[in-house]
Amino acid sequence: MRLHTANGRLIDPANGVDGQHDLYIAAGRVVAVGAAPDAFQADRHIDAKGLAVLPGLIDLSARVAQAGNAGHGGFAPAELRAALAGGVTRLVLPPDAESPPDEPTKIEALMRQTQTGQCAVHPLGAMTVGLAGETLTEMALLARAGCIAFAQGESLAADTRVLWGAMRYASGLGQTLWLRPQDPWLARGASAASGPYAERLGLEGMPAQAETVALHTIFELQRATGARVHLSRLSTAAGVDLLRAARREGLPVTADVSINSLLLTDVDIGFFDTNHHLSPPLRGQRDRDALQSALADGVIDALCSDHTPVDARGKAAPFAAATPGATGLELLLSLALKWARDGRRPVGDALARITTGPAAVLSAVAPQLGPCGHLGVDAPADLCLADLDTEWMVMPAALQSRSAQTPFAGMMLPGRVRATVVGGQPAWETPV
Repeated sequence: MRLHTANGRLIDPANGVDGQHDLYIAAGRVVAVGAAPDAFQADRHIDAKGLAVLPGLIDLSARVAQAGNAGHGGFAPAELRAALAGGVTRLVLPPDAESPPDEPTKIEALMRQTQTGQCAVHPLGAMTVGLAGETLTEMALLARAGCIAFAQGESLAADTRVLWGAMRYASGLGQTLWLRPQDPWLARGASAASGPYAERLGLEGMPAQAETVALHTIFELQRATGARVHLSRLSTAAGVDLLRAARREGLPVTADVSINSLLLTDVDIGFFDTNHHLSPPLRGQRDRDALQSALADGVIDALCSDHTPVDARGKAAPFAAATPGATGLELLLSLALKWARDGRRPVGDALARITTGPAAVLSAVAPQLGPCGHLGVDAPADLCLADLDTEWMVMPAALQSRSAQTPFAGMMLPGRVRATVVGGQPAWETPV
């Protein structure tokens, strides 16, 4: 399909573009910006007057597989719709704890699920057999099957020797470990962050040391092995300090933060609101401020949704027993814009953290994927059209995700995706 978007405000942080420019698309790629190529005849014209034309968003942590059926039941249609409704055209799929992708056949089954016109899903392979075991997976075979990196669930491997072996293996292959910096023993039984608020509520707290102990371990083993690591969903000020030091040292490490940790704190839990039971747990204002500063100055590379669909029954239990997680794909753009607005930062800074920032991570982790996250000539024609001037109320029942559980319910947010294009094909239009 040949597509022409006209009269829109093209914002492309990677190329330093912010102005009214037409976009011309053919064979799934951008063929011109501004003036039409010779003899270009569009099959479809999109009038983007009053809208911003943005690179498709890239989400580094979103769960869209059928629950408990990674590599078997495929992707949940509702979650793929949620991605497109949120302008997300590319996402990273963490391993499913119930059915981890620890065999090549499981990765291959996931790769076969991707269809024309839906967002690209990049699965992470399991680092160990059974996800929490003591035996390393055949990483070389999993990488050949299509996974982009290797992960270990919500905590580090309990056996440090296993992590050391995984780093040596991954380093030898030129592969990346995608790790949640959380010590499993210090995190055990916790449902909130340690501190006065958790004590007041009588909740078992997770100390900041659960993150810092894990980070010290990761960085020390990186020094010994040279392995590349991506840190998923950093959550503490102390963790940010350690990351800054590691980057100054030159360790090959990147990091992201979730929309939840970036904008919320532990006091938002209120009176045991289970929509705020998340992993990692919400921490204090000092932690939130440090995360916001680190995202602004690029120490943290990207902002992710941490989309984790949880049904109403999972949140109906007492706080400590409730299932952690929240829907987030459809909120990623708006919450990035809110972060920028609240901090009086340029819109381009917010967009960079959900386009060029995660694209750079993917480029380092999986260069075979090719360039993404921008709308220059010859770039993949993945884009979204958004009304940056509108305000909308988060009404969970109106979201596309099968999960209506979010800590942002009822909040007024800036910016709304109106349409999404994947590979040059219109894939989503928000109902008027």
